[in-house]
Amino acid sequence: MKFVEPFPAERLPELLRRMPKAELHMHIEGSLEPELMFALAARNGLSVPYPDVESLRCAYVFNNLQEFLDIYHAGTLVLRNEQDFYDMAWAYLQRAAADNVLHTEIFFDTQTHTGHGVSAEVVINGLHRACADAKAGLGLSASLILCFLRHLSEAEAFEALEQALPQRDKLVGIGLASSELGHPPEKFAKVFAKARALDFRLVAHAGEEGPPAYIWSALDALKVERIDHGVQAMRDPALIQRLVQGKVPLTVCPLSNLKLRVFPTLAQHNLGRMLEAGLVATVNSDDPAYFGGYLNENYTQTFAALGLAAQHAWQLAHNSFEASFVEASAKRAMHDRLDGFFETFE
Repeated sequence: MKFVEPFPAERLPELLRRMPKAELHMHIEGSLEPELMFALAARNGLSVPYPDVESLRCAYVFNNLQEFLDIYHAGTLVLRNEQDFYDMAWAYLQRAAADNVLHTEIFFDTQTHTGHGVSAEVVINGLHRACADAKAGLGLSASLILCFLRHLSEAEAFEALEQALPQRDKLVGIGLASSELGHPPEKFAKVFAKARALDFRLVAHAGEEGPPAYIWSALDALKVERIDHGVQAMRDPALIQRLVQGKVPLTVCPLSNLKLRVFPTLAQHNLGRMLEAGLVATVNSDDPAYFGGYLNENYTQTFAALGLAAQHAWQLAHNSFEASFVEASAKRAMHDRLDGFFETFE
């Protein structure tokens, strides 16, 4: 896509909001807004350890990933049955459609919920039903990626995989999430080999708080196709070269990086430098209920802070479709919609 004339800066926020795009890094449990959390707690006869919605929202101040995970996992206690997981996913999918998301690949885990006595089948069926309804009711496609929790053992990851296999047809991929530091990717090499043998698509969180070495390990030990986060790659020139040559996508989450203090300010984020280096970077929301914004908010705030332009917007959206796990014909159709949008935007 060529940009012949400078694009008027005052029109950029509108372009970002209306532009077709994909989201590839969003934890569905991280989209559980305080209002829905209280509603599900009431429906299930449970309590939330905060007096009201505003008190809960005010608690969303974190110094690091672990502080976020502590309150995040506490919020999942209100999810008890299939309808709860459906309602949570449907709320996110409506917001995604409003942000002009054409396709989303949703992260979830079963280990948190099975630890609360909820079966993997309940979790997967509730989420999948919402994804199926989104295609017909909202006009966007959605698929599910089961993430293992890296602070738990590989044996427990194997158990989670076995529990999910009866629902194999409802999943597109396997990922790795939760506390990064102290839990290198190679800890899960055997279970990822099993998932690869089962023809799952593979992704892993690496290089958010962890070092560039974790990204190397995710590529070499786990043989993933995408790196989730990956912002620390910019510290390693040899790694940058490998990622560029291999066209390995990075699912970057700017507001998450800001909220978890990976970068002191959004103006210091390295997304612009990643694009300049030729990396296949994308923009995503991670845990939007906790980190201050869904996908369009990540785009508009990041572009304003970094001074990015229309050609960067096209590139990021193009990358998001290219990095997705949809079939080739669907990918071409999304690329065509993106190009058509830029050609006709006035």
